[in-house]
Amino acid sequence: MSALNTLAQTIFARKTADPDGSWTAKLLAQGPEKCAEKFGEEAIEAVIEAVKGDKSRLISEAADVIYHLLVMLASRDITLAEVEAELAVRTHQSGLTEKASRGAK
Repeated sequence: MSALNTLAQTIFARKTADPDGSWTAKLLAQGPEKCAEKFGEEAIEAVIEAVKGDKSRLISEAADVIYHLLVMLASRDITLAEVEAELAVRTHQSGLTEKASRGAK
């Protein structure tokens, strides 16, 4: 099992954990809106590090982004497997075709 799958399973398990004993449980207890806010904060931090060009800081921030994405998904009962299934569907078409299928935004 990959580290990503292990992390996703751990996050789902924390949904029923005591918020006083787990940062993940504490985030999840605050609801999907707070989880989304934290994801957004971490994404911005990753963008800043990407612009700065500090590889080690970007790797660290990318790990934070992935963690908070998984927490946000778990807060809405969406599993990593569901996201992987969507990605698998998209591998059978070009990115340009997939983007066009979403409609003009």
